[in-house]
Amino acid sequence: MAIAGGGATEARYRRLAADLREAIASGAYGPGGRLPSEEELAQQCGVSRGTVRQALAVLRADGLITSRRGSRRVVLGTARTQNFFELMSFTHWARSIGEEPGGRTIDIECRVADPVECEQLSLAPGARIHRVLRLRTLSRVPVMIERTIYPEHIGAVIAGLEPDAISHTEPLAEQGVAFADADHTIDLVYAGADDARLLGCAAGAALIRERRRATDPAGTPLEWSEDRYLPGTVAFTVHNSVATTTLSRRRGH
Repeated sequence: MAIAGGGATEARYRRLAADLREAIASGAYGPGGRLPSEEELAQQCGVSRGTVRQALAVLRADGLITSRRGSRRVVLGTARTQNFFELMSFTHWARSIGEEPGGRTIDIECRVADPVECEQLSLAPGARIHRVLRLRTLSRVPVMIERTIYPEHIGAVIAGLEPDAISHTEPLAEQGVAFADADHTIDLVYAGADDARLLGCAAGAALIRERRRATDPAGTPLEWSEDRYLPGTVAFTVHNSVATTTLSRRRGH
């Protein structure tokens, strides 16, 4: 593994982080394996130890490695999948793979819906909505920002929860709100100022975006959400068959 010289320090450590991420994804170190020492990586890649430390900090923030004082960085285990066909919530999915889910509501705004929001939620002009900005974590590591629009009666339930409530889906279920179907669109966007501040990434960094519109058994829209994930924290996979098409996500790289 070699890192070309001549670039800025930030470019070098990000290239090194990308190379190490690829090596981890290929199984070069194995789940639970140890990375080479900082000195060894610096010699192998022709960079300074400071560049290595910055690259390792990126991988640690992405949830790909962990470390304890006095020991080498340990590669975390291989991911398991979560089938979106089952409409499993983020909290339920995280627990199913042995992760500790977390959430912190950053902001809730109640206002009149704009025309696009009215269309997505099948609301009449002038209807009110709640817009919720929320940070999600896996084992205390930030991985995703939720921006969700709810009809007023559902948003009022969310607004009554504690800011650090782990799940929003479970309290809604207790109120008789049943999520039955959802459409998902996956693409790439670039981090804005709020994304960078909350996720700890650079402004303009690439993020995985999942846009989701969920409905109840009668087809009435319950939420319209845009979730932005740090690359290397959650991966989405698609399974095709003649019987059904399944979109799934997994803790991954």
